[in-house]
Amino acid sequence: MTGLVHLRLVVPEDLADQVRGLLVDHECATNVVVLTGAARKPAGDVIEADVAREAASSVLDDLAATGLPDRGGIVVSEPTDTPFAAARELDRAAPGDPDDAVIWSAVLDDAEAASRPTITYLAFLVLATVLASIAVITDSSVLVVGAMVVGPEFVSVAAVCVGLVMGRWSLAARSLLLLVAGFAAAIALVTVLALLAVATGFVSDAMVTRPRPLTGFIWHPDRWSFVVALVAGAAGVLAVATRKSSTMVGVFISVTTVPAAGNLALGLAIGDRSEIVGSATQLGVNIVGMVLAGIVTVAALKLAWARVARLGPPVGGR
Repeated sequence: MTGLVHLRLVVPEDLADQVRGLLVDHECATNVVVLTGAARKPAGDVIEADVAREAASSVLDDLAATGLPDRGGIVVSEPTDTPFAAARELDRAAPGDPDDAVIWSAVLDDAEAASRPTITYLAFLVLATVLASIAVITDSSVLVVGAMVVGPEFVSVAAVCVGLVMGRWSLAARSLLLLVAGFAAAIALVTVLALLAVATGFVSDAMVTRPRPLTGFIWHPDRWSFVVALVAGAAGVLAVATRKSSTMVGVFISVTTVPAAGNLALGLAIGDRSEIVGSATQLGVNIVGMVLAGIVTVAALKLAWARVARLGPPVGGR
C-alpha cells in the first residue's frame, strides 16, 4: 500500500486561499498544485495535493470544516507508486504507519454504499443461500465454502458497526434492516424452491435429516461458533477499515451465516423443527458475534488513531 493519498479539490474562489493555505502549511502534504479558475462546474480553482495516508483523515476533517464538501468537490485516490524523496519524508513525518491508517470519510462512504438495498446484493445472497442448501443436501464442505465466499452479508454487518460507533443511527438502522430483510427474502425464496424440489421428488426429507459428517456443524451451534464469530467480526471490520481486501476472503469462510440460512430454508421446507431451531440459532449467534466484535474494533480504531493524532509527528522521523 502506498504511503500517500492524492486529493483533487474543486474550490470556490472565496475558499481558495483558506484551502490552499491549509495544504501548503501542513507538514504532511506535498505536491500542492493550484490551477486558478480552472474549474467550470462548479466554478472555482482546482487544487491538488499528495498527503501522507496517516494524516489524510485529519486533513479531510479540516477541509470539511471549511465547508468545501457542501460547496465544491473532493476526490480522494491512492497512487499505485510514489518513488520520490518527499513521499518518504512525509512517511517519516506522519504519525503512525500507512498500513495501519484509517481514512474515516472513506469508511463512512463505504458503509453508506453497503446500506443501500440493491438487486445485486439480494441476487448474491440468494445464490449463496441456494449453494448452501445444495451443500447440505450433498453434504459437501466445498460447496459450503463456496456459499460463504459468494455471500455479501458482511458489508452490511460492517456498516451496522460503523453507524453505531460513529453515531450515524440512520446508517446503522438501514444496514441492519438490509441485513435482516435480505436474509429473510433469501430464506423465503430458497424455501419455496425447496418445497418445489420436495414436491417433485427431486429432494427428499432423508437427504436433509440423514447424518451429515461434513456439514452437520451448520445447524449445531456451540460456544466455538460464538468465538469464531467474534474473531471473524473483528478481523473483517479491521480489513474493511484499512482496506485490506485480501483478508476478507478468510472472514467470509470463517462464519456460517449463509450456510445456516440455506439449512434453515431446507428445514422449513421439510418441517423439521430441530433443523429450523439449530439453523436459526447458528445464524443469530454468528450475526450477533460479528456485530459485537465489529463495534469494539471500530471503537478501538477510533480511540487509537485519536491518540496517534494527539501525539503528532515523531521528532526526527522514525
